[in-house]
Amino acid sequence: MAEIRTVVDHAAIAQLFESPQGPVAKEIARRTIRVHNRAKQLCPVDTGRLRSSISWRLERVGGTVVGVVGTNVEYAPYVEFGTRHNRSQPFLRPALDAAR
Repeated sequence: MAEIRTVVDHAAIAQLFESPQGPVAKEIARRTIRVHNRAKQLCPVDTGRLRSSISWRLERVGGTVVGVVGTNVEYAPYVEFGTRHNRSQPFLRPALDAAR
């Protein structure tokens, strides 16, 4: 009877999926940068503060590499979602949709 054995290299799998230098992380970074660039294109401009504040980073969440695009400008949610006095001018959600 023939036998097939499979050896799993857990370190190699971790390097592939969890390492910030691995190929999966590099692909996530590439896609995150694409969303970042599109968000800057779509961002409405008055003074330019909001657009210049849009940034990206990679984080580890539960052993997984995650790309984050956002801004720390306090009025960004009001621009993205609008208020009862101002219409919404979304730039982050459409940027993510465009990258899919």
